[in-house]
Amino acid sequence: MADREDPSAVRWLVGVELTRFRERVGKKITEAAKVINCSAGKVGHMESGRNQQQPAEVRDLLRFYRADQADIDRLSSLAGSAGQQTWWAPWTDVVPDWLRTFVGLEGLASRSSIYAPLVLPALLQTEAYALGVTAGNLRVRPDHDERTVSLRMERQRRLFDEEHPLRLAVMLEEVVLDRPIGGAGIMRAQLERLVELGQRDNVELRILPTALGAHDALVGPFTVLDFAEAQSIGYAEMVNGAVYVQDQAQVAGYTRIVHRLREVALSPEQTADLIRTRLTALT
Repeated sequence: MADREDPSAVRWLVGVELTRFRERVGKKITEAAKVINCSAGKVGHMESGRNQQQPAEVRDLLRFYRADQADIDRLSSLAGSAGQQTWWAPWTDVVPDWLRTFVGLEGLASRSSIYAPLVLPALLQTEAYALGVTAGNLRVRPDHDERTVSLRMERQRRLFDEEHPLRLAVMLEEVVLDRPIGGAGIMRAQLERLVELGQRDNVELRILPTALGAHDALVGPFTVLDFAEAQSIGYAEMVNGAVYVQDQAQVAGYTRIVHRLREVALSPEQTADLIRTRLTALT
């Protein structure tokens, strides 16, 4: 998407895969540096995403790493797609360092799968609900509340893009519906919004009933981002930071959990009925 460009996120994705391919064949950074006639430090910066990776150098390195031609074409094309602008630049001052990569990656993703056991994820929040979650939060400066909320609203535009809408799957614990964020009026509007979003073809919303008891995701909230030209990434937040899961075996584990949750959760139709029941209680 042209309006979701983020060169730093593209560099990060390319760097993750360059590292993976190099380590898979047991090559050292110094060996890779000789292939493209540069310093080991430059290769290290390419792998960390600090430096822009040139498509020709990406191709040469991947050939050295004995990657398949499809992967060579895919990653060199991705490296060449990095633009100059960062779409969320107007909000740079309110995005903490640990969240910046995620915001960029989310803008590039084709699908986002989320397990939300505590509050509604940002992509589903109304403006009033988002402010209720943000206001007084120790991780957000008081003078940044409104701008933090405005960024969330802008992130949601991906759901409505006519050409490349983000496909969103959210597995939501039932208790989230009953957590009174901002009062009855705000919750009523928020629940109406959930019913509306759940009717979109690119949004899958499923409730995990509390009566279900134990299930595979009780380790905490997480997100899996899938991309058209890069490998999937797992993401989980901590109190003052986040973990980006790059190992594909671990990412596959999160994806399996999403599939398992889909099997035990309410269907989208049953989910909508349950939300409407909560709406009736709030009326």
